[in-house]
Amino acid sequence: MGVVEQLITKTDEGTLNFGNYLLDSKTKKDGFKFEGASYKIKTFKEITKLERNGVMVYESVPGSTVTNFKGNQDVVEFDVEAAGDISFTLEMEPSSEYKLVVNGVSSGRIPTNVGGKLNASLELDEGSKASVKIVKC
Repeated sequence: MGVVEQLITKTDEGTLNFGNYLLDSKTKKDGFKFEGASYKIKTFKEITKLERNGVMVYESVPGSTVTNFKGNQDVVEFDVEAAGDISFTLEMEPSSEYKLVVNGVSSGRIPTNVGGKLNASLELDEGSKASVKIVKC
């Protein structure tokens, strides 16, 4: 899959690609326009964070590369690659429950907190990717 050289790009399919977990120092890009919103990406080996109009959308620790990212409050889908295992956070509907599907296999249900943060972890090997789908129950 590889990293996103321009930090954030729009695909022909209408999804976002962002992040570069191979960078040694924090790099950011602000003001990327997509579907009427302004996006900001901060990424390097320790963290990847995507914001839309100043609100957190995605964050991973350590850093990651995300491709084919699309979604709303009910469904989020993306592919992710990192140097190893990651924890990620998504901004979703507050006080709700979501089903996590990784590589087509259900990994259980995850509740969001009162602020709408959904936290999950993935076991990854460097150079391999996981397909993630999160669906509101």
